[in-house]
Amino acid sequence: MPVGAVLAAGLLCALAPIVRPILAQPSILHDAEVRIRIKAGLDALYDMRFEEADAAFTVVSDRYEAHPVGPFLEALTTWWQILLDLSDTRYDEAFYSAMTNVIERSDQVLAQDRDNFDAIFFKGMALGFRGRLRSNRRDWLRAAADAKRAMDYVLAVADTDSTNHDYVFGSGLYHYYADIIPKRYPFARAITTFLPSGDREQGLAELTRTATQGYFLRTEATYFLLLIHYIYEQDFRACVDYVTWLRTEHPGNAFFHTLEGRVYARWGRWEVSETVFAEVLERYRSHAPGYKAAMAEQALYYLARARLEAGEPQVALSHLLPLEALAARIETDSYFKVLGRLLQGMAYDAMNRRDQAVARYEAVLSMQNWGTTHARARRYLNSPYTTDH
Repeated sequence: MPVGAVLAAGLLCALAPIVRPILAQPSILHDAEVRIRIKAGLDALYDMRFEEADAAFTVVSDRYEAHPVGPFLEALTTWWQILLDLSDTRYDEAFYSAMTNVIERSDQVLAQDRDNFDAIFFKGMALGFRGRLRSNRRDWLRAAADAKRAMDYVLAVADTDSTNHDYVFGSGLYHYYADIIPKRYPFARAITTFLPSGDREQGLAELTRTATQGYFLRTEATYFLLLIHYIYEQDFRACVDYVTWLRTEHPGNAFFHTLEGRVYARWGRWEVSETVFAEVLERYRSHAPGYKAAMAEQALYYLARARLEAGEPQVALSHLLPLEALAARIETDSYFKVLGRLLQGMAYDAMNRRDQAVARYEAVLSMQNWGTTHARARRYLNSPYTTDH
């Protein structure tokens, strides 16, 4: 079974809704002041105004000192520091520690009241976020374990109040992926046969409901809809709509800014993609909040891709050499470091500088294999890259 199918099936098993119904209970999320504070903090957070976000979250944390909401909210700025540069692991332990604190506080409450809504809600959120980071770090087994435990709680929350637009977010994810994964990875069917069936349309409808009517999770739902339409649905127009909403609502968000450029690059709209990534690079050089070196790496790579596609390999190299210098800041082979080296070889081939191209392809084979990078390097070693591919 292909590795992708195994991981996909494992994730789907982890998302299976093995839940029990719980009764709706009062929650701090129903408190008007708390809702306003958290929403203000989230809006600031998504726009990279971290100090403003922390200030809003601290008010809630101080008011509910022993509540799991405190360490959860306080860790969100740490989460975004990680997300903005996944090659930087300096914040990992602090984030893991915060999520463990949320889980422990929740467990203390659940030991006394197994149906406590807030404890169930925040434990599910903490497990989900911890699982996402473990997945990003390729810690697949523990990521899957967290995902399974998270969905037990998240789907229980959805069952408490079907009228709450935020609460159907997790249900939407399950229904969509439970339908899509067995179809995309046929070998996964043997593993997923005994799981509750999914429903692609229902999943999309529930996610769309959160994205259009949710209070806390509109941005998260829109982001996941963007990923779904980018990877699975392959719908350019939908991707443009979702990424445009994200950029309009959070114009200072570097992560969403680069996603905008990648959407246009994915469908060969190189002129628009160049404009977007030129903006990203300029914001990085002007030290705009959130625009880290990882964002500049992406920008330089896609600017080089655009110039190579336009038949200007020399100009492409003028972007790739600074990318090489930026990527050298870390010892590991980052995604764009490897792709940049491969693109260098392609640019040298396009300039009929075969020896230099071969050296780059051979270098790629000694680096981490991201996706098809090794396969492409071998292909171009056997047959030189040409501008007509």
